[in-house]
Amino acid sequence: MRVSLQWLQELVTGPEQALAVDVLAERLSMAGFEVDAIDDLAAQAQGVVVGYVRDRQGHPNADKLSVCQVDVGAAESLQIVCGAANVRAGIHVPVALVGSTLPAVNLTIKPAELRGVASSGMICSLAELGLSSDADGIAELDQLLEQVPPVGSPVGPCLGLDDQVLELAITANRPDGLSMLGIAREVAALVGGQTHTPVPAGAALDSQPLPVAAADLAAIEAGGLFSVTALDGLQVAPSPRWLQQRLEKAGVRPINNVVDITNLVMLETGQPLHAFDSQQLAAISATSAPQVDALGLRQAHDGEPFTALDGSEHQLSPEALVVTYSGRPIALAGVMGGAEEAVGEGTCAIWLEAAVFAPQAVRRSARSVGLRTEASSRFEKGLPRDSTLAAANRAVALLQQLCGAKLVGRWLHQSPQLATQPLQLRRDALHNLLGPVQDGDAFSDLSDDRILQTLTALGCSLEADADDEGWLVTVPASRSMDLQREVDLIEEVARLVGYDQFACHLPDPLEPGGLDPAQQVERRLRRQLCGAGLQEACSFSLVAAAAGRIPLANPLLADYGHLRDNLHGELLAAARRNLQSGQAGFWAFEIGQVFSTAAAQPDRQLLVGVICGERRGERWSSSGKPQPPSYHQARGVLQQALVASAIPIEDRPLTSHPLLHPGRAAELVVEGRPQGWFGQLHPEQADALDLPEATYVFELELAALLTAATRRNRWQPAFAPYATVPASERDLAVVVSAEIRSADLLQVIRKAGKPLLEQAELVDRYAGDQLAAGQCSQAFRLRYRDPKRTLTDEDVERAHTAIRSALEQQLGAQLRA
Repeated sequence: MRVSLQWLQELVTGPEQALAVDVLAERLSMAGFEVDAIDDLAAQAQGVVVGYVRDRQGHPNADKLSVCQVDVGAAESLQIVCGAANVRAGIHVPVALVGSTLPAVNLTIKPAELRGVASSGMICSLAELGLSSDADGIAELDQLLEQVPPVGSPVGPCLGLDDQVLELAITANRPDGLSMLGIAREVAALVGGQTHTPVPAGAALDSQPLPVAAADLAAIEAGGLFSVTALDGLQVAPSPRWLQQRLEKAGVRPINNVVDITNLVMLETGQPLHAFDSQQLAAISATSAPQVDALGLRQAHDGEPFTALDGSEHQLSPEALVVTYSGRPIALAGVMGGAEEAVGEGTCAIWLEAAVFAPQAVRRSARSVGLRTEASSRFEKGLPRDSTLAAANRAVALLQQLCGAKLVGRWLHQSPQLATQPLQLRRDALHNLLGPVQDGDAFSDLSDDRILQTLTALGCSLEADADDEGWLVTVPASRSMDLQREVDLIEEVARLVGYDQFACHLPDPLEPGGLDPAQQVERRLRRQLCGAGLQEACSFSLVAAAAGRIPLANPLLADYGHLRDNLHGELLAAARRNLQSGQAGFWAFEIGQVFSTAAAQPDRQLLVGVICGERRGERWSSSGKPQPPSYHQARGVLQQALVASAIPIEDRPLTSHPLLHPGRAAELVVEGRPQGWFGQLHPEQADALDLPEATYVFELELAALLTAATRRNRWQPAFAPYATVPASERDLAVVVSAEIRSADLLQVIRKAGKPLLEQAELVDRYAGDQLAAGQCSQAFRLRYRDPKRTLTDEDVERAHTAIRSALEQQLGAQLRA
C-alpha cells in the first residue's frame, strides 16, 4: 500500500512533529504496519525549474536536433540542445539545470557539447522526471497545468513532485490498512490526532429493491450486499491533474475521469467499485435502456468465454463468480470487469456497482483465471458492509462534480445484518497480559484514561460494565473483521501504546522447563530408528483427491487439495524414486499426523516405515551380489529400535491386509491390543509401484507406543544387582500343532517356570517329513538362576518338569525325542 504523506495530512490533524515522515514511519512500523520504503518524490525533480523557450533554431550539424534559447529566470538565457520533435518557441517546459540529478534515468546534468554546439542543461520529459506518460517528447507545461508557475520556480510542486510516499506492508488481518481512511485512523490513534472523513454533499440517496432471481439470491447473500446506481448525462474526459497525481502516487495509472474516480474512492475507503457503460448493457438485451431485472450473480459455466478489461481472454470454470446481464458475464465479481462493457470516450451513462462479495468466492475466482487485482486483494481480506454505500455515495458526488453526471436511481439488495455484540474488556486481564508500563525507574499499570483514549481513537465506544471490572467495547464497522475477542482489544492497546513502553518482566514464579516423558520417548524412538539404519523422512501433509480423504475448503493447487489419510503412500513413492535413481535401497520412517472422516478418530499420530532393498557398505561377503533383508531380518530392524524403550510387542498372523503379502504379515499387539502391522509388500502392489519383492512396510499407533513406554514400571528403571551365582541352561524341544504360536508357548513357559526361570527364548522351529502333518517342533533355550544360591540338578529338574507339564496340559505339547 502506497501512502501519500500529503494526502494523509489532509485526512489527519495532529502535532506537526509527529506527522514528519521519519517519525511517522517509525511509529507505523512499531505498530505493525511495516514501512518497506520511503519514496521521496521531491528528489526526482530536485534542481528542475520552469523554463520558457524563447527561440528554437535547427542544429547546424544534425537534422533531428534543435538549438533552443531557454529563459529560466536568470540574467541570461540558457542555450540547450534538444532532440524532442515537439520542442518549439513559446512553450513552458521543465528544465534540469547543470549540476542537478535525475534519479528516474540515473543522469547527472553537466555542461556538454553536442555536434559542436554547447548545451547547458536539459529540457525534460515526464518520464525523465519519474512520471508516467503516453505522450512522446518533452513535457509541455501549458497543456499539463491550468496555470503555469513563474519562470525559474521549481517545477516539482506543480507536477506533484513535492510529496513523500510510504510503502506499507499490510498484513492479512488488517484489511482496513488497504485504504487511506484506515491508515488515517491508525495514525490519528498513534499521534493523538483527529481524522477528517470526506462527506459527500447532498442528501442521502434512496434505494429501491433490486429484483434478483432465486438462483442469484444465494450468491448475493453470501457476500451480504449488492447495489447498482444509475447515472447519466456524464462526459468522459481526462481527469483533473490533482486526481491524476493522487492516483500516480498510489501506483495506479490514470484512465479517464469516471474510472479514475472509482479508483480514487477505492484507495480512499478501501471499497472497490466498478462502472458499466449503460448503452453497452442495453445492446446486450437489444433494448433502449438497460433493465435492472436482467442483472444476475452466479458461478460461471464450464468453458464460458470472458474477455477482461486488460484484453486477456479466459475460458471460465465453475469456480469463477460472475456478474451477468441477460445471462451473459459482464464482470468477474470482485476481480475485473469485462472489456465490452467498459467505460470509454463515448460513454454518457453508467451503472455504478458497489457490492460486498464473499472473500473465499473472490479468491477462487481470481485463482481460476490467474488474475490478481487491487480490487481482488481487498475483497479477499474481507470488507465491512457498513462502508459500501458510503463509498458509492462518495463516488456519486465526485461524478456529479467532475463529470456532470445526473443521478437516475439506485437498486439495492442486502441480507439482514446481525446486531454487533459488545466485547468485554476486563481490566485485570489486560494488566496480567501486558504487565506494567515503565516510566523512568518506576513501574505502574496502564491507567484507565490511557486505555480509554487509545480505544476511542480507533473508533470504539466504551462503557463501564455492571461490576466495574472493565468495559463493554463496541467495535466500529471498519475494524469488525479483526477485533472479535478480548485479546484482540488488548493487543490493540499494546500496539498503539507501544510494545517498547511495557516493562520486561519474567514469569512469577519461575519454573524449570523440560520435556515430558512422552516427548522424551518420542525423541529416543527417533534416535533408535536412525541407529537401526533408517532415515527420517518428512512428506507433505496435502495430497491429491482419493476416496475417504478430507478436502480443503480453499486449496492452492488441485493436486494438493486433500488431507492425507496415510503415510506409507508417500514413503513407497519415495522408495521408487530412490531406486530409479540408482540407489541400492531405501530405509526410511516418518512420524506424522493423518486425518480421517471418522468421527471417533478424526486425526492420529502414526509411526510408519519402509525397508526396501539392501543397506550396507560392503559386498565382499556376498561375492558382489545384492542381499536384500529377509522378513525376519527386516522385522528385527524394527524390534531393535523398540527394545531400547522397553516396548512389549507381540506378533500375530495377519492375512487380510490389502497392502501386505497374506503369508508374510503380522499384526503388532501392544499391551494386549492391536496397534499396527508389519509385513512384506503384496506382490501385486510391488509390481504396480515398480518396487522389488523384498519390500517391507510397518505402521504403529504412536500414542500406544508412548503410553506403553511411559508406564511407571518401564519408565523408571529399577535397580537389579549383578548375579553372583552361576546360571543353569537347558534346552526344551516340544512338538505342537503348527497353528500354535511361539508367543503362546513362551507365555506358558514364563508363568510355569517362576521363580527360578530367568530367561526363555525361541532358538529353532522345524516342520517337515519327520513330523506328522499339521505339526511342528519348537525349541527353546531356558536359563535358570536363584539369586541367593547355586542351583542343584534337582532344583533345575523340578522347574523344568513343571514347565513340561504346563505345556502338555495347556497346549497339548509333547516332548520331542
